[in-house]
Amino acid sequence: MKNKIIHILFALFSAGFIFTSCTDYLDRDSDSVLSEEDAFKNFNNFQGFVEVMYNVIPDVAKHNWVSSFNWGDDEVITTGNGEYLMGYAIDGGNYRSYIGKGDCFLDRSWTVEGDRFAKSLWGGGWYAIRQVNVGLEALQNGLLKDATQEERNFLEGQLYFFRAWFYFQLTSYWGGLPYMESVLAPDAQFNLPRESYQENAEKMAADFQRAADLLPVDWDNTTTGSRTKGNNAFRPNKIWALSYLGKCLLYAGSPLMENGGENSNRSYNADYCKRAADVLGKVLAMVEGGQTQYALVDFDKYSSLFYTKEQNWLMPGGTEAIMRSPTYGADSYWRQMNSYQLAAICEGDGIILCPAANYVNYFGMANGLPLDDSNSGFSKSQPWKDRDPRFYNNFIYDGVKMIKAPSEERKIYQYANLYDGGNCCDDPRKSSRTGYFNYKFIPLGANRDDSDYGYGKATHFHLAWLRLAEVYLLYAEAAAQGYGSPTGKSSTFTKNAVEAVNVIRRRAGVADVASSYTGDLEKFMGEVRRERAVELAYEGHRFNDLRRWKLLTEYPYNIKTVQKFDRAEAFDPEADAKERKVINFREEIVTQRKLSGKHYWLPFKTDDVTMYPEFYQNPGW
Repeated sequence: MKNKIIHILFALFSAGFIFTSCTDYLDRDSDSVLSEEDAFKNFNNFQGFVEVMYNVIPDVAKHNWVSSFNWGDDEVITTGNGEYLMGYAIDGGNYRSYIGKGDCFLDRSWTVEGDRFAKSLWGGGWYAIRQVNVGLEALQNGLLKDATQEERNFLEGQLYFFRAWFYFQLTSYWGGLPYMESVLAPDAQFNLPRESYQENAEKMAADFQRAADLLPVDWDNTTTGSRTKGNNAFRPNKIWALSYLGKCLLYAGSPLMENGGENSNRSYNADYCKRAADVLGKVLAMVEGGQTQYALVDFDKYSSLFYTKEQNWLMPGGTEAIMRSPTYGADSYWRQMNSYQLAAICEGDGIILCPAANYVNYFGMANGLPLDDSNSGFSKSQPWKDRDPRFYNNFIYDGVKMIKAPSEERKIYQYANLYDGGNCCDDPRKSSRTGYFNYKFIPLGANRDDSDYGYGKATHFHLAWLRLAEVYLLYAEAAAQGYGSPTGKSSTFTKNAVEAVNVIRRRAGVADVASSYTGDLEKFMGEVRRERAVELAYEGHRFNDLRRWKLLTEYPYNIKTVQKFDRAEAFDPEADAKERKVINFREEIVTQRKLSGKHYWLPFKTDDVTMYPEFYQNPGW
């Protein structure tokens, strides 16, 4: 590393190498390296080095034909040919079966220049952390000769952000790790011990804060960013850094990180939560004060958070998406179409990721009450009436149209026949196992017969890693737990915890949190957890939420159910599906997960935990 540096410019991806572990650094041909003097001499070259790290951010929702990335109590997978998916490994408690199989973004065969849908958090994360330290060392050694102070700040800020962010992702799944803050020489003896999660969190927090201090709110409004104006939305900025700083601190104060997974203590660390609320409140105050480029999208544009159509492959997310990975391709019409629909109307291999009925139950009533509240108005004879508007946005339920213009062969599937024995739920291998289909990420018409959608229509699916709605909900949780009350608030923001939740509900047309849930902290936390389940449904958050709340192993969070019923009247395709009446409505368990304390953290590979004694395995594995 004295005279040459690996992978300097984004344009040199073709000279990439396979990252095999955090201690293996392969020798390179002289044609695939640049001298340090050239690599870091000016802002443009140095920025090219930084942007290699953008390319290793995983895309959790795209891999092969079907992508399993929701591993909480939210999804049931069809049987017969989907058992290789990560969801099955989680349900069975056999976390080790995901290792090295290639079907999960956590850990798979990985290269910088490889399959754009095969980025690996484990390999890519360690690679990026090392690259950060290489870059920071270059700055400290004065290798950057030709740059303004603003340019230097932006380079340094990006590096600190990426080190913290990749550590945050890694530690969220595996727990505390060695926190590397300098370049490890290839011949050095590596024996840094694993730290606790909270020890790591303090170092992540320091890095996120450094990034926030160095980065602008909006690159477009700076001299440096003006050269790429209009193309800066995917660059780390002050809002990214502060939002993740708050999330990092809330995670550090959450029950799992505070108490460990081997006991029943579910208390929070109030100090961490107060710190989180202060930072998140600052972000929200800036947003509501019009000092940022971010805002909640109107509910009539809600689907644009997840997919766009006929907009020249416009990246979804609008003004609400904070952090998004770069798009690695936009053939998402095929991937999502085949992940969520009845096999008979799509073009996949029959695997369907079905919304678990118990999870659908979190979508309460438009009056703001949960289904099991005696005043909610929920009726088992009309189970889809007057529900939270997000219910209708997310799910296909019995009687809803699935095909606009079906072929003669598929007319029998035009409407979802999800009653007991209906042709949309009669085969656990090719139809719904739960009584529902997930349409949050695909529009009506994404099927074999309708011509409105498809690659030629530029239907683009992409999930943000963090969006503004989650910042409101993180703040609500942190303020309530930090200050011990649903009306808890930080001095950095005008709204208290209840009011922050209500911002998200009102956007969707849902009534505020009822007063019967705002006088008691635990009752309110039930509504916070439910609101996260509804607003962030199927965006890859639930598994980590259940783990950090220490609810993954607890009833009713360890079951997945199906809803069965018979139609009470003859089917009329012109009738409003919301008003349909049913009889014999019942709910049955499809899967009950037998998980224990060890399942709160993922296991390491045997090769990792035998490198040296200080790098030990997680408990129980």
